[in-house]
Amino acid sequence: MIHLDLTRDRFPFRDVFTISRGTRTEQAVVAAHLNDGFHSGHGECTPYARYDESVDGVAADIEALRDWLADGEDPDSLRAALQQRMPPGAARNAVDCALWDLAAKRSGHPVWALAGLDAPGPELTAYTISLADPATMRNKAAANAGRPLLKIKLGGEGDMARLEAVRAGAPGSRIIVDANEGWTADEYAALAPALLRLGVEMVEQPLPAGADDALADMARPLPVCADESCHDRASLPGLRGKYDMINIKLDKTGGLTEALALRAAARAEGFAIMVGCMVGSSLAMAPAVLVAQGAAITDLDGPLLLGADRAPPLHFDEAGVHPADPALWG
Repeated sequence: MIHLDLTRDRFPFRDVFTISRGTRTEQAVVAAHLNDGFHSGHGECTPYARYDESVDGVAADIEALRDWLADGEDPDSLRAALQQRMPPGAARNAVDCALWDLAAKRSGHPVWALAGLDAPGPELTAYTISLADPATMRNKAAANAGRPLLKIKLGGEGDMARLEAVRAGAPGSRIIVDANEGWTADEYAALAPALLRLGVEMVEQPLPAGADDALADMARPLPVCADESCHDRASLPGLRGKYDMINIKLDKTGGLTEALALRAAARAEGFAIMVGCMVGSSLAMAPAVLVAQGAAITDLDGPLLLGADRAPPLHFDEAGVHPADPALWG
């Protein structure tokens, strides 16, 4: 018998966080806690309004699994059945990752070994500069100019000035940009030469999902990464010829199980891999560190953007984000 507990947690942002869709000062998450009487497993998700998710809705979807989980015994069997029982999304992510953690705690073997993966190491992660006026973004870039990879949030009037300001503030940093669906095809075509001139290495989701067919007919002078357009393996056919890279996020795939399967399928089709996150605590990032092994770009800076975290937190240093302490997850 596996007992389910739910928590709804809020973490303050270290600074105000803005993307093209709005501004936040705190991050709301939902965590699933599973206990078999001897061992416990934990998983965290971030409900995302862009995908019609809310804290209340995700919590209700997880709560609906209470009796089903109570009737189960084996975390691996439950996890396999969960893939058909729930659709991809935040709710499934929290439960899937909690079941992986519970299986690891029961067996005494880490999740990476249970999943047949190589032992993980640290992965260099991007650090996000949120959308603001050019002066603010330049100051933020300058304060983080020692970081090797900056991810710049764009997607509005004045983006050219923002890009120039960030490059001036961090002349030695690698830069990737994320428009969060904020550009039209004409706007992206006009900005692309400037992106190249300023040394931008990749652009993430320049056009809205569902309105990105124009990418198939456009020159792509720098790699284009699908984020909102890519959720799970079912997304891949619609990305061919339009994108060069996919951003795997566990809150989109519905957990580590599908994330690993998506990574393998995408690589087989020739897509480069980015592993990203919704903003969340170290508990949310820990499973994604396994998916990020060997990725072209890792963007798991969520805990760095928050003013508080879970214990023990993930360790970040010049080598990047390190695999989790088993006391946290896995």
